[in-house]
Amino acid sequence: MEQKQNMEQFKGQTGLPKFAVPQRYDLHLKPDLSLCSFSGTININLSITEPTRFIVLNALELNIHEVLFTNSHNQKYYPNDFILDCDDEILVLVFHEILDVGDGVLEIKFSGMLNEHLRGFYKCTYVDGEEKKNMAVTQFEAVDARRCFPCWDEPALKATFKITIDVPLELTALSNMPIIDEKHDGNVKTVYFEESPLMSTYLVAVVIGLFDHIEDTTSDGVKVRVYCPVGKSDKGKYALSIAVKALDLYTEYFSMPYPLPKLDMVAVPEFAGGAMENYGLIIYREIDLLHDDLQSTAYRKQRLTIVVLHEVAHQWFGNLVTMEWWTHLWLNEGFATWISYMATDKLFPEWKIWTQFLQLTSSGLGMDALEGSHPIEVEIEHARSVDEIFDAVSYKKGSAIIRMLQGYLGDDMIQSLSSYMKKYAWGNARTEDLWNIISEESGVQVSSMMDSWTKQKGYPVISVKYEDGFLEFEQSQFLTSGLHGKGRWIVPITMLLGSYNRGKNFLLQLKAERVDTSDLISYSDGKSSSLNENNREKFDKLIWIKINIEQSGFYRVKYDEELSARLRKAVEHDSLSAADKLGILDDTCALCEASEISLSSLLSLMDVYRKELDYIVVSKLIDVCYKIVEIFVDAFPDSVNELKAFFINLLLFSAEKLGWEPKAEESHLDALLRGEIYIALATFGHDKMHNEALRRFQTLLNDRNTPFLSVGTRKAAYIAVMRNASSTNKSGFEYLLKIYREADTVQEKEQILSCIASCPDPEIVLEALNFMVSDEVRDQDIIYGLTGISLEGREIAWRWLKENWDKILRKYGAALLITHFIRDIISPFCSNEKADEVEEFFATRANPSIAMNLKQSIEKVRIKARWIASIKQENSLQELVKKLACKAC
Repeated sequence: MEQKQNMEQFKGQTGLPKFAVPQRYDLHLKPDLSLCSFSGTININLSITEPTRFIVLNALELNIHEVLFTNSHNQKYYPNDFILDCDDEILVLVFHEILDVGDGVLEIKFSGMLNEHLRGFYKCTYVDGEEKKNMAVTQFEAVDARRCFPCWDEPALKATFKITIDVPLELTALSNMPIIDEKHDGNVKTVYFEESPLMSTYLVAVVIGLFDHIEDTTSDGVKVRVYCPVGKSDKGKYALSIAVKALDLYTEYFSMPYPLPKLDMVAVPEFAGGAMENYGLIIYREIDLLHDDLQSTAYRKQRLTIVVLHEVAHQWFGNLVTMEWWTHLWLNEGFATWISYMATDKLFPEWKIWTQFLQLTSSGLGMDALEGSHPIEVEIEHARSVDEIFDAVSYKKGSAIIRMLQGYLGDDMIQSLSSYMKKYAWGNARTEDLWNIISEESGVQVSSMMDSWTKQKGYPVISVKYEDGFLEFEQSQFLTSGLHGKGRWIVPITMLLGSYNRGKNFLLQLKAERVDTSDLISYSDGKSSSLNENNREKFDKLIWIKINIEQSGFYRVKYDEELSARLRKAVEHDSLSAADKLGILDDTCALCEASEISLSSLLSLMDVYRKELDYIVVSKLIDVCYKIVEIFVDAFPDSVNELKAFFINLLLFSAEKLGWEPKAEESHLDALLRGEIYIALATFGHDKMHNEALRRFQTLLNDRNTPFLSVGTRKAAYIAVMRNASSTNKSGFEYLLKIYREADTVQEKEQILSCIASCPDPEIVLEALNFMVSDEVRDQDIIYGLTGISLEGREIAWRWLKENWDKILRKYGAALLITHFIRDIISPFCSNEKADEVEEFFATRANPSIAMNLKQSIEKVRIKARWIASIKQENSLQELVKKLACKAC
């Protein structure tokens, strides 16, 4: 009874008790790849900080065989009992005698299974010749090191790691540090790695498999290697060049060299995320590390670049200086995202990546406008729940508010980051530690301003009116549900009046403020001239006013009708930058979704973008088109073809300028745009495009290397094929499956998976879904297929999910991949009845790993139901759609 009572004190706690703290781990792992199991011994150097009869650490899904604690006087203590608690994921060691304060070594012998859920220590497969073989990989972030070895699995409990692995002789073993020795015993070799510097458990990594590699060296002498599948080392050259440049670039940015002797990057065939920044051993899914000149699209090349730069940035931001607890996860992810874009801009200025960054900002704004959002700094009561905050708030809002702060402070930001690195190197930090450093360096007290962005969820919409030379600003929390929350922010307002030479900045600290613009309208084009009353009145009526210049702030802007009309003319006359044109469209769409402005107003605004050629603006225009079609199908099914005709003609100008085939020396942005425009035309059912796509697809069937269907337009052609497939004419679908089965590149497989469920025939969608979860498709690749489900396939996909939920949960585990089923199958619905049905189904299937995603997905469904109810009240909407469609003709 006493023991049970003592045990209760450790249950349900946020973190581990601190009466024993690790200093050093000596870990020896012995995996058996044929049996998919492993055994191990770990010796942990501990400091006992207060007398105790208990040692409590993390362990999950492990078998514990022997435990021994030896103190500094060589006295040995065997626990009289140990308890593995699966709910709290802890191992409690109970000793008869009290362990006194001082140092000691805890030795544990344990074993476990290599799981199939792509977390902890897991197995995946590769093909060697014609034979399928097993390999072993680790993925420990956030809290899965405990699935591989007993440990203090918290980011602040840093220690050094000495790792040893027994592996088959023919395989490569990789870990965080360089190999210092190998010993052979028959068909097994024991690989010894150098001891690491201080690091958190979630950054420990091991990979065991068969690889080829290439290498290069930085200007500081750091050896960088890329490990690729056998025979594909040439596919790693591009990533290698980016990593070498990144190490040199970040050494300069942070005024601190890369702290390890080597950096390995390895492509593995199965990985839940895109990549993981383990110290000195970054692990990637193959598509995010391997570049194929013939098969990689412009989008894939850009994504690979940003992913590599993001993971390398983590070697400083996250690994060298680590967040104290998962509440501060955004310090890792937000900053690594922001820095990766800064580095991309340095390496590829022609990509205009900071304008493209607005896609991330927009995604973050979308997520954070949900009532089910969360603050950037979110309290994590149970470490397992951290999995759900690796989301758009931590990454995208996090990086966006850093960019907003950078715009406010200027170059002082980079100097501040260098000082931050030096002060907290090898340690842990909290958000306020960063703000303090930035305040010291810049002379600006940023804490109060930034706390309003990190400690509360959401963001403001700034309502703007113009009257008699004054601008009136009022802030309120923006929620897509149409409600207004109670939040209040300190907002860096930037504005332009009629020209990029006439601007003003200020901090909006109150709910409402009036700003005098007379100093800005007393001159024109930068030359001072006083305006008489008549001229001023005329000027006031014509001048456009743009708030949030270049969309640098994380907020929405709602203009009064007069200001909106002026901005529409400014867009039409091409008076604004691409970022500002995007911002006006993005804000208008969000306000329409929240039923704060009419869909008629949004469609009229979209019409003035008809001659737009800038990639980022047209890309946003396409996103808005998709969003409107999704609700229009339910709201006005008889008019949806006219709506699509309008959207098709909005995009034809750009499509005809670009053409199907890439041009010599064309820009990277044109290549990106071509892919997106042709996908949109295929999705909206443009007959001429479909006919040409089918013709080119036939050419591909006859010759897989044909130049008449380039990699950039191949996905569009595949969608056209699937939009023309049916259960009575399955040939196109079957051809795509054949290409998938014969493809030897991950890039081609991804393109096909993302298209095969885009068919309007629900029976084909069902067949595609069953294929996606078959053994022919790697578990990790389910994320590509689920995003491509057609609107016509929504209902059958939901029915399929319900019927197969238990099987899906067993196959994919309660982890990252399962959240994609929730988002991609539930979110597309648009009725309260369906939201009720989803809630009812999951009421008896609660699972903490999907709780937040489920709540947000249901909220999105209800928001669309409200939006549909709103647009049905617009009397002339269908007439306007018909008029716009005819105008396009």
